[in-house]
Amino acid sequence: MLQELSIKNFAIIAQLDVEFENGMTVLTGETGAGKSIIIDAVGLLAGGRGSQHFVRTGADKAVIQGAFVFPPDGQTYHRLDDLGIDHDDGTVILQREIYRNGRNICRVNGMLVNTNTLKTLGETIVDIHGQNEHQELMQPDKHLRLLDEFGGAKLKALKTNYESTYTDYQHLHHAMVSRNTHQKEWAQRLDMLRFQVKEIEDAQLEPDEETNLSQQRDRLMNYQKINTALQEGMSALNGDEELTGALDLSGQAMNALAGIADLDPEFEQLHESLQTAYYALQDAAGDLSKQADLLEWDDNRLDEIEQRLNVIHQLKRKYGDSEQQILNYLDTIKQELADMEVTEMDAGDLEGQLTQKVAELTKLGTQLTTERKRVAQKLETAIKHELSDLYMAKTVFQVHFNATNDQQFFATGMDDVEFYIQPNPGEEIRPLAKIASGGELSRLMLALKTIFSKSQGVTSIIFDEVDTGVSGRVAQAIAEKISGIASDSQVLCITHLPQVAAMSDHHYFIAKQVKGDRTETHIKKLTQPARVKELARMLAGTTITELTLEHAQELLEMAAHQKRHQVTE
Repeated sequence: MLQELSIKNFAIIAQLDVEFENGMTVLTGETGAGKSIIIDAVGLLAGGRGSQHFVRTGADKAVIQGAFVFPPDGQTYHRLDDLGIDHDDGTVILQREIYRNGRNICRVNGMLVNTNTLKTLGETIVDIHGQNEHQELMQPDKHLRLLDEFGGAKLKALKTNYESTYTDYQHLHHAMVSRNTHQKEWAQRLDMLRFQVKEIEDAQLEPDEETNLSQQRDRLMNYQKINTALQEGMSALNGDEELTGALDLSGQAMNALAGIADLDPEFEQLHESLQTAYYALQDAAGDLSKQADLLEWDDNRLDEIEQRLNVIHQLKRKYGDSEQQILNYLDTIKQELADMEVTEMDAGDLEGQLTQKVAELTKLGTQLTTERKRVAQKLETAIKHELSDLYMAKTVFQVHFNATNDQQFFATGMDDVEFYIQPNPGEEIRPLAKIASGGELSRLMLALKTIFSKSQGVTSIIFDEVDTGVSGRVAQAIAEKISGIASDSQVLCITHLPQVAAMSDHHYFIAKQVKGDRTETHIKKLTQPARVKELARMLAGTTITELTLEHAQELLEMAAHQKRHQVTE
């Protein structure tokens, strides 16, 4: 459930902080006060699409934060575990920053995530049902998803198996099509990959090999120069018959200072400096001698290095700018070659595999269809019960399975599903999308939400003016239905109906004020007397009379009685 919400510089909201509780919470206020803006903010926390237009005029960015808590075994925590996000304290903090330049920053418990990850997590947290969501019912291609959501674990498992097999089928099918359509190109590509893999593997490249070989070549090509320099260096340090070497001279200087080193700190420092110089020259003399011993001329080795460098240059010209790039390219083409060789079989073998996969897919698809039809009957019964409570008892709701061609496979199964209704007895049952009115759509979607709220595990459901266009006893029925949903999930509801507002457990009033030359939205939780006045305003408009206040008080009392009755059922 959503515990706390903080909004800053979002649309006409400068700063808004509000705490929510479990049960049913309503948000009321005049049109344009900012009620839907608050819901939009929650939607962004759940991964909704952001825009720089949300940023309040004069601000650099909008910041939205929400604190949520969930049952320890809920799907939200499982999703967090999958994402590697810590949630040890039982609280999940979602944060969204939207900058004026269009940049979005999303965090979950302080960890940076992208909007797709936030949306994946948000699906387990918040279900926002607005007027535009009625359009899902008007789109037959969305009906199968709604049916599957109601299906439960068995249907989900069947669907997962089908989808896995369908993926295998698609790979085989594409391989068959590719082979038949581009057989010549396929063979040419296969030959080229085999040649390239062999050429690179035969070369037995090693990372940084060219650099090492170039250094060896440079030493060999400059043999005379290096040898002369080493010999002159050794002669200068060690001396010869005619010349005393620098090593001996520095040793003499060191020994000369040794006799007076203890007479003065400065003499001691000079002696230490000469010692350091002497031993450094001694090390250098040893290194010069070692290098001179290692130095040798090998004309054959120079030819080998030149040939090897030429091989590397040829490979670089074809496959990459460095040995590592060539080796990376080798890994890529080896994988492609392996994939192609898996399907490099005669057409009969490939056709046999495809035929076998079609048989598997047909079997799984048929099982999936059978289970969907069983689930559809349960959904029809559940919808009938819910619609009865919403004064649509005579409406017939049916999940219609349209006929498809044999072996017509889709990613979702072999089914084409569409919802049908018969609003009035005696009429022909027809596609819901073609005949349902606005009021019927509202109640059908509310019936679906009532059913799904128990099976989906989402702990916060938001209704954004879903009661528009209804009144009287239907409005009361909708109020009771939303209140019933709140017994399983936290419900936040924007409404203009006093019947719905009266059924709430918590009531917030949204208002906008002009401060200076800026408009700001504010929110306030209403006390019981304030609720009476707000309900009276919703009933009567601008003119509130004593009779209106009495009617508002009566609504609250009736709502309290109804909620007590719901608890005892």
